[in-house]
Amino acid sequence: MNKLNIYDKILSPVVTEKSTSLSEQNKIVFKVRNDANKKNIKKNIEKLFKVNVIKVNIIRKRSRKKITRVGKKNVPGYKKAIITLKKGQNIDLTSGL
Repeated sequence: MNKLNIYDKILSPVVTEKSTSLSEQNKIVFKVRNDANKKNIKKNIEKLFKVNVIKVNIIRKRSRKKITRVGKKNVPGYKKAIITLKKGQNIDLTSGL
């Protein structure tokens, strides 16, 4: 697997209030591609950050219509992956890749 494939599946970290509270439980949240599965995500995270992944949970946010002043707008859906790391390990999201 070359570098392009490793960076392909993981799009960006999700930094919200809920995701930062999950970091106390050794869980990190990433936005991933819609065609990514748990096995691919686990391999890519382990190779990219050199950590041990215990579990991967995937949440799919569906697309929806939003009503604005101008009219209806389509909000695209996305997929989130919640990564559970081995105790004592962490990923520093403030440093770039």
